[in-house]
Amino acid sequence: MPAISPAALLAILTARLGAAHVLTAEADLDPYLVESRGLYRGRTLAVLRPADTQEVAFCVRNCAGAGVPVVAQGGNTGLVGGGVPEGGVVISLVRLAAVRSVDIVGATIAVEAGVTLSEVQVAAEAAGMLFPLSLASEGSCRIGGNLSTNAGGTAVLAYGNARDLVLGLEVVLADGRIWNGMKALRKDNAGYDLKHLFIGSEGTLGIITAAVLKLFPKPLSRAVGFVGLASSREALTLFAALRRSAGTELTAFEVIPPFGLEIVLRHIPSARQPLAGEHAAYALVEISTSRPGADATAELESALAGAMADGTVEDATLGASEAQNQAFWALRENLSEVQRKEGGSIKHDVSVPLRHLPDFLERASSACEAVMPGLRVCAFGHFGDGNIHFNLSQPVGMDRDAFLAEWGRFNRIVHDIVDALGGSIAAEHGIGLIKREELEHYGDPVALDLMRRLKTALDPEGILNPGKILAGTSLASDSKC
Repeated sequence: MPAISPAALLAILTARLGAAHVLTAEADLDPYLVESRGLYRGRTLAVLRPADTQEVAFCVRNCAGAGVPVVAQGGNTGLVGGGVPEGGVVISLVRLAAVRSVDIVGATIAVEAGVTLSEVQVAAEAAGMLFPLSLASEGSCRIGGNLSTNAGGTAVLAYGNARDLVLGLEVVLADGRIWNGMKALRKDNAGYDLKHLFIGSEGTLGIITAAVLKLFPKPLSRAVGFVGLASSREALTLFAALRRSAGTELTAFEVIPPFGLEIVLRHIPSARQPLAGEHAAYALVEISTSRPGADATAELESALAGAMADGTVEDATLGASEAQNQAFWALRENLSEVQRKEGGSIKHDVSVPLRHLPDFLERASSACEAVMPGLRVCAFGHFGDGNIHFNLSQPVGMDRDAFLAEWGRFNRIVHDIVDALGGSIAAEHGIGLIKREELEHYGDPVALDLMRRLKTALDPEGILNPGKILAGTSLASDSKC
């Protein structure tokens, strides 16, 4: 039972944060209750907006003492229900918005959790450096959320996931203590690497309040190409060839299906057909280099010319300007948004070993189309790192709710194939609520046991984002808050 009433708890929190930063009015709470896809609607006693790490710790410590769960939120741009509160309070980190330091020699930047991803990119740019994490929501997503979900994005191929870009963290623990792991060290073998417990844990083990991130040399030359191919198998052949010739300078390899290109051209007025003919598959390819004097355009042009000569590529075009490069990227980046205009969309964020990508796309597409005539498969994404957004758009004219009611059936079809090929049912969006039961179904029993032991060790009262990732972790007191 809570040691104090919710009203008494709010009075304590208001005295510290100020009334303007303890939101309780229904209209003020509403934006925090639903994620961008609108699949879940939560409930909360209040939204707390602490100004710094000490205030976050104060909020967590007092909520823990009252037995009230806390859900941390950044930009609330998640896609799996991980930030939707199921009672308790929301701790919004938007006021933790400082860029603490930039170290050009050490190639690092220290930022607080509420800094938007685009603001991190701009701060790196001002220092003549690059922070490579890039997402469609980068103007509104915040770095704490990016790290708590181990965000991927379009540059994973060259720079890795969010996890690979972190040197240090500052974290508020479930009892309100602050772990200061903000060392900007690239080598540190002094015991367990604790930061990796919190990256990707969706706020269930601790609340990330700041991070030391890696920076990279700013590219001096960039080339973007749009390629037409006969199939996903040729896409894999092209990727392998480009990786051999460009190495780490191959910074992106995204695949777009014909249906995906079709709906972007239909719904985005500024979009233009990049190639003259139609093809069974398309790839957006980027090479960038920080080597002085290197010419990325010449390198990509030569590689694509060779691929056309050997029949791997049917047609290709290169951006003649930065504006055209951006236009090519817009064809890919608008894909998720325009799917909404085609009705209901059942989404699968999965990954498989690279060599199995064509098999997965063929098997999963055929299996899904066989059970629902008129289904439109929109499988696109980060082909170079094995991550495919295997999305299904409803048949034309079908009732949207009736279509979405089939989500579970399509999960089993798609995820069975992913599992058989040694893949993952959650590539970059996380587990949250939407894949919690799927993780129970497909997860390794030993791994799930270890996860539960970690949760119990770091959050013995289960107050941190209860009910997310692992089934059976909701608090009995949730309903009271």
